[in-house]
Amino acid sequence: MKHLTVTPLPNFPLIHPGDDLAGLIFANLQKNEISLQDGDVLVLAQKIVSKSEGRLVNLADVKPSARAVELAAETDKDPRVVELILAESNEIVRTRPGLIVVEHKNGFVCANAGIDHSNVKSNQTNETVLLLPEDSDRSAEEIRQKLQESGGARIGILIIDSHGRAWRMGTVGMTIGISGLPGLVDLRGEDDLFGRTLQITQVGAADELAAAASLMMGQADEGTPVVHVRGFPYPLRESNLDELLRPKEQDLFR
Repeated sequence: MKHLTVTPLPNFPLIHPGDDLAGLIFANLQKNEISLQDGDVLVLAQKIVSKSEGRLVNLADVKPSARAVELAAETDKDPRVVELILAESNEIVRTRPGLIVVEHKNGFVCANAGIDHSNVKSNQTNETVLLLPEDSDRSAEEIRQKLQESGGARIGILIIDSHGRAWRMGTVGMTIGISGLPGLVDLRGEDDLFGRTLQITQVGAADELAAAASLMMGQADEGTPVVHVRGFPYPLRESNLDELLRPKEQDLFR
């Protein structure tokens, strides 16, 4: 069995719109004396990807629609934030005061379309919020290609975000963008410890790794938004987020 090492990269610089994120990651790897090897995975917090892509919005520039004003009154939220939630979503799934659960444009279900105020610098005249990447899979692929060119190794990239879960308290790290490693690992047809053939077992390997990396990143002021992983126990392959998303016709709760 492989030995899994999950190493947060310390002293990662603050990211600004237009920054070469792949270049900064590679420089930080070198600074920490980590040489990329085939099979390595880099897990990135969504915020640094969004910031580098300029996904910051000043709420002063947002004009809420009538629908946003109506929904804001129902949910006790800022109508400008609700307007952004609507723009970033395919559909509204559930609402309650303080919360709007949606299907994001990237396909996954999340709270408030992933729009975030935390770890985003604002001032009295600039109420800034951060949106998720426009296309998280594409972002992951572009970063992977650049790092493979720089490091000379075949690697995988995960972009993760903290999500709540319908039936449990607390947030966990979950995959919102993936490139170069399996999201889902199908073990059907293999034998268990007692020789019985597995019938239904599929492992959400990317989300398992996302949770482990999120634990190492922290959720507050740790400043470690990139985690290097070595020993991922499954072969790397091309994939995308769709393989982790349950089709609507199989969703018993929506």
